[in-house]
Amino acid sequence: MADVVIVDSGVANLASIACGLRRLGAGVAITADPAVVSSAGRVVVPGVGAFGAGLAALRARGLDVVVRAASEHRTPLLAICLGMQMLCEASEETPGVAGLGVIAGTCRRLPDDVRVPHLGWNSVTADGTAGLVASGVAAFANSYALREASPGWMPAWSTHGARFVAALERGATLACQFHPELSGAYGAALLERWLTGERVSTTSVSAEAPPPTPGLLPRVVPCLDVKNGRVVKGIRFQELRDAGDPAEQGALYEQQGADEIVVLDVAASPEGRGTQLDTVERVRAAVRIPLTVGGGVRRVDDARRLLAAGADKVSVNTAAIERPALVSELAAEFGSQCVVLAIDARRSGESWEALTRGGRALGRADAVTWAREGAQLGAGEILLTSWDRDGTRAGPDLALLRAVVAAVPVPVIASGGIGERGHVADAFRAGADAVLAASLFHDGDDTVVGIKTDLTRRGIRVRT
Repeated sequence: MADVVIVDSGVANLASIACGLRRLGAGVAITADPAVVSSAGRVVVPGVGAFGAGLAALRARGLDVVVRAASEHRTPLLAICLGMQMLCEASEETPGVAGLGVIAGTCRRLPDDVRVPHLGWNSVTADGTAGLVASGVAAFANSYALREASPGWMPAWSTHGARFVAALERGATLACQFHPELSGAYGAALLERWLTGERVSTTSVSAEAPPPTPGLLPRVVPCLDVKNGRVVKGIRFQELRDAGDPAEQGALYEQQGADEIVVLDVAASPEGRGTQLDTVERVRAAVRIPLTVGGGVRRVDDARRLLAAGADKVSVNTAAIERPALVSELAAEFGSQCVVLAIDARRSGESWEALTRGGRALGRADAVTWAREGAQLGAGEILLTSWDRDGTRAGPDLALLRAVVAAVPVPVIASGGIGERGHVADAFRAGADAVLAASLFHDGDDTVVGIKTDLTRRGIRVRT
């Protein structure tokens, strides 16, 4: 019999939480059967996507009743991200749709003066010393959140434009706005406490350093360009050479402090096929941080398969340019926080054009305009690669980066040309929310921890 039953609402990246619990030795079952959920010893309600769609999926299966009953009957219940929001009474995301009402309050959109979705690592400050949640830094992916703590619940807090509830706990129920399964060692420790029932001791809290400074931290992101199940690297997407096993490389980079891993199947679009799912499954099993996967995503079902295999976000490029409605379809199904619009931009006079098919074809005449349109269509993040700088280590195209950052209200990942530590700092100072690099790491010329140490010396706060 499984130790933990994960509720399959149809709108969740189930592989991530299943892997996280299995690493801790828990037996895990994933089910949409209300009878199985109602008899479970421990229940997890994960979720990605929109509030209304998530609740509709729960109610269509009769899962809303058993989830509410689990909380009422004091069955250990863990609700994650959208799962937490669905426990609330309502959300501004879908007016008129009632939540499960386990938690009093309405989820509200984060302020417009910060980049939304709220993607990446931020502080969690526990408002108590005898609960499951400790103060630390965790991985978030949300556009909506509770602003006030529900009466009778022990809260933890975070801040992105405004203070919001990062977690709530009461009795046997723990609700997390962040993703513990993607929050490295911090999240693994929280999941283990939830499994064992242990609490954060007052002794350990008093001995710890002060809570981390609130605010979203810039991300350092190794990229694994993959072909035929192997990491490859080249210059401007050509002359590819072998750079190792993707699962081994991903695990190594996490140990060094990587904030996220990106896997791009560089042959999928040119060869007209989907990303190889076994590669995604192996990388997911090896890492405890967010995983973005791209290559060959042409329809909603392609993205669904990647999420089921272990991706937390999907990246689209060629198919989105050829059929922009794909971006909106993905956002409607999985939420903007799951949709990354990848743009390979090549300088053309005083502007940049967007390329497709691994740099082999012209897709859009103006890459900056395309970035703006993509965000309006529902992309929650822009992965911006300077084709001219890719693999050259000549430094990022800062003019391109600044133009796209100014054009979109969503996070921007800077890629292409990173060859030394100063280049990473330059990209962050130009407005990047994350910096992606490949050959710098694959060739062993530097490490994630080395770059982060340098960023700290330069006064740029990072997760350590």
